[in-house]
Amino acid sequence: MSSLPFPTADSPAERRYDPRYDPLVAPDPGAGRAYAPTWWVASAGQPPADDGPVRGDFDADVVVIGAGATGMSTALYLAQEHGIAAVVLEANQTAWGCSSRSGGQGQNASGRLKRGQWIERWGLDTARALDREIRTGFENFAELTRQIDCDAYDGGHLYVAHRPEKMDYLRSESRVMNEQFGYRTRMLTPGQIHEEFCGEREAAGAMWEEHGIGIHPLKFTFGLMRRARALGVKVHPASPVQGWKTVAGVHHLRTPGGTVRARRVAVCTGGYTGQRLHPLLKNKIMPILSNSVVTRELTAAELAACGVRNETFLTDTRTLRFYYRFLPGRRLQLGSRSAVTGADAEAPVHLKLLTDAIARKFPPLAGIAIDHSWWGWVDVSHDMMPRITRPDPAQTIWYAVGYGGNGVSFSTWAGKRLAQRVTGQDAERAVFSLPIYDGPLEYPNAFGVLRSPLLAPFRRMGQRALYKWYWLRDEK
Repeated sequence: MSSLPFPTADSPAERRYDPRYDPLVAPDPGAGRAYAPTWWVASAGQPPADDGPVRGDFDADVVVIGAGATGMSTALYLAQEHGIAAVVLEANQTAWGCSSRSGGQGQNASGRLKRGQWIERWGLDTARALDREIRTGFENFAELTRQIDCDAYDGGHLYVAHRPEKMDYLRSESRVMNEQFGYRTRMLTPGQIHEEFCGEREAAGAMWEEHGIGIHPLKFTFGLMRRARALGVKVHPASPVQGWKTVAGVHHLRTPGGTVRARRVAVCTGGYTGQRLHPLLKNKIMPILSNSVVTRELTAAELAACGVRNETFLTDTRTLRFYYRFLPGRRLQLGSRSAVTGADAEAPVHLKLLTDAIARKFPPLAGIAIDHSWWGWVDVSHDMMPRITRPDPAQTIWYAVGYGGNGVSFSTWAGKRLAQRVTGQDAERAVFSLPIYDGPLEYPNAFGVLRSPLLAPFRRMGQRALYKWYWLRDEK
């Protein structure tokens, strides 16, 4: 068994955290790199025991690539419900990617689209079926948070109008959720927000929905990992897949320590899906960088000045939204989208974006010291919704990616559904005809020319232009 750090590279420098890593242009995420300096890493405690890096060649029935919440839940359900002890290959550390960097907001959602948009895109019947599926996933997540020690707070979710003009949009979404899907959302005035939740000063109002659980995402994923390993799952960190070829239906996955030969492969790499991993994954998502900060511990006077009533989490109505909450231990966590490229991630302007937001939303905390600042990649699909699918029926490869920043709760249900698909239990289930399961991800582009990684900078140019447009639309 091993624990951090993993001695897998020739030089200790190879194991350092790389703040400039960018999955769109980097050949791979490294091997055994340190965690990002997140609050979650600092406060999660000792990582669970693992099985060490791959040492030598061996055979496996099912290999899961990626040891975040999706990968660990896939392995857990394969073992728990299908009797398969999978092998999990992780490039760096367990939960090194999204699962140790997210905001920990478990919403009754997946992907970027709201329920009103589901109706517009697929019609009411499909939207209602999709709602049942995602709500079931949320309920499964809620049960797991009661079983795993992950600082869970079940307080619902506040969707905050950052400008008065956004209130009509929230009222419309509230009506849709209540009338078409049977929810009990409430519209709140600024005064009600301050009285019941916190003194958020930028809010012009909000929609509250009862389904929302804030968690410590790294403790949660560590809990999934402990359960999976207790059932025989093997977890190999510092074992990136650096080469992949298929011979007579068997996948040869080359890692620095040896080749794993697998009959079936489930890919759960989220925003850290490299362009060279496999052709079926190339250009299927657009990695978007999200930044997050956690303040120093607040004093009782500062908490009172901010009117903190509870730990219910909030997101605002900006396209490049802010997500934030007061954490156990009297700290404020806040995040948003930021740099376009990994090369620019360390620029001070991106940290200033977040500290300026703290000052607007909670003026008593203007200028407060930041104890933890980090960033991570979000897997955004072209249609803003995830896929849990087998992209090519001729190949024994499946993937679950594309959550668009809303994967904290749904990732575990995606793992359950992915396990069913890998074991062939999906043929007779009508649920797999839903849009998030039916068909592979595609990446739209002009005549295919933007598919080349050599032209990735042009995709980033388009992203920069969109960011400027979003800012003008949201702020002006």
